[in-house]
Amino acid sequence: MRKPLPLRRNSISRGFWPFLFFFLLSFSNSHALRKERKDCPSSSCGPVVKITHPFRLKQYPQDCGRPEPEFELTCENNNTQALIHLPPRRYYVQEISYKHNKIRLLDPALASSSSLPLYNSPPSLNYSFSRWHFWTQRLVFVNCSQPANDPSYVATAPCNHSSLGTPVYAMLGNSIFVSQLHTSCRVVMNLPIILDGIGNLTSCSGIHDVLMRGFYVHWNDAYHLTAFEMLLWAFENPYLYERLGALIGVFYLLPRTTIGILCFLVFLVYKFRRRHIWMDTTIEEFLAGYRFQTPGRYSYSNIKKMTKDFKEELGQGGYGTVFKGKLSTGGLVAIKILKNSKGNGQEFINEVATIGRIHHVNVVRLIGFCSEGSKRALIYEFMANGSLEKYVFMHEKINNLCWNKMYQIALGIARGIEYLHQGCDIRILHFDIKPHNILLDEKFTPKVSDFGLAKFYPTELSIVSVTAARGTMGYIAPELLYKTLGGVSHKSDVYSFGMLLLEMTGRRKNIDAFAEHSSQIYFPLWVYDQLHKGDELVMTDIADNDKETAKKMMIVALWCIQLIPTERPSMSKVIEMLEGSIEDLHMPPKPLLSSPQTLDGDHSHN
Repeated sequence: MRKPLPLRRNSISRGFWPFLFFFLLSFSNSHALRKERKDCPSSSCGPVVKITHPFRLKQYPQDCGRPEPEFELTCENNNTQALIHLPPRRYYVQEISYKHNKIRLLDPALASSSSLPLYNSPPSLNYSFSRWHFWTQRLVFVNCSQPANDPSYVATAPCNHSSLGTPVYAMLGNSIFVSQLHTSCRVVMNLPIILDGIGNLTSCSGIHDVLMRGFYVHWNDAYHLTAFEMLLWAFENPYLYERLGALIGVFYLLPRTTIGILCFLVFLVYKFRRRHIWMDTTIEEFLAGYRFQTPGRYSYSNIKKMTKDFKEELGQGGYGTVFKGKLSTGGLVAIKILKNSKGNGQEFINEVATIGRIHHVNVVRLIGFCSEGSKRALIYEFMANGSLEKYVFMHEKINNLCWNKMYQIALGIARGIEYLHQGCDIRILHFDIKPHNILLDEKFTPKVSDFGLAKFYPTELSIVSVTAARGTMGYIAPELLYKTLGGVSHKSDVYSFGMLLLEMTGRRKNIDAFAEHSSQIYFPLWVYDQLHKGDELVMTDIADNDKETAKKMMIVALWCIQLIPTERPSMSKVIEMLEGSIEDLHMPPKPLLSSPQTLDGDHSHN
């Protein structure tokens, strides 16, 4: 048997390079935006023997360096000490490395004291552009309510002026987490340091010596970057052109940028058209391979005629809108017009390949389809009573179904799922069993529908490979979210059926934040507790002779929603339990998963 052709992932690896080329072309000479003045002499101050662009002394013109105030140096103490202001304070400049774009700074409070100024904060490097970055390691100071008997905690009491009255310790680390600290300790300060094999951090005097070496800060200089460096820097700095502002720069870049943008737009149009042409070809190849198994094919003009230009909408599906239509023979149909999204090709193939060869009273019948360019539609038999959803969650008595009818619907759904798992030459997993996807005909016969997320695999395999969670929150089996629980298999549909069965018996959502009692918020646990204690279930609109049926449905549902997949029954066993006597049933273990899926609703994951 020929398998459906899988849609390839839309790769951008090849397409990214043309875009990168044109982007780099646009900025290839961006370093010429700002030229250094040739009449700005190099200066010196104290230990800094060369002060030049991007730095400048205060008495020099702004365009002799970067215009930002943090690149302005002052020379004080009889020209023996250069200072720079990086909020919240000024720092001594010990050296500048123009080759590596880094500057070594020292806190003046340290230079004038033999103690540790624990509560002097380091520079706050939160400027626009991310112009500055620490190029250093960190020394973390912690305050502990109790003595820390740990060699990694160095006591600083002999050389600090702390007034906390409790021990203060220092410890080395760039990535110390709160969870790693002693329970009696909290972080009060962390200071940048230079530690490259020199220095002793085992005593407070050694710590002071290391702090006296200062710390490095790295600056970004966009005016001297290569084109590739400019690209990387632009990704990191969202306000690239702030303060550059010179009109000459704008006029210089505008033609190149325009060319780059136009080329990129042409590339996007090409990729979009190529993707759709490939997808249409893939679908046509698939349909050709299945031409003897698929239902009738209709043109898009036929679809418009059947629906009278999409006059009567029946509802919204996961991948499109459903309209009421009529065949030329007079029979009513439901026509789903697929949305124009990236998942449609695979969803379309799934539906046609799955439903097109299934003939079961409890599975919706696919009558035909349309595939015409980007327009695709699926034509189903019409279900006069709509979806089960409006009968489960509506409280008006006009929509209420008697308990015997609800039981027959549950049994029919189980038979439909069991057929998907065991009745075909391949095993079909639905992955989206929920009230919205159960349709009811004029006799309230249930039909499993919407196979957009379905996956099929050989019957001899017990585990199916699934790359991502799929389904609707509130019905997704836990193993689809937590891989450690076990492999994904037909037992995943069993879990979804169990959640559906509980909602049918409770006539409510399994998670209801507005429940009358807090114990009823998560319905499965409340049901288990009531049954386990032997209490009589308090339910509305239920006759005494129906309570046994309701109890049986609930016990079966609790078996279906067991956390571990292997502890759930197969759908064949579920049918046997539903058809058997309640005396033959025993209580399952308590559901261990107490509602991790609080996002109850119709949010599907492909």
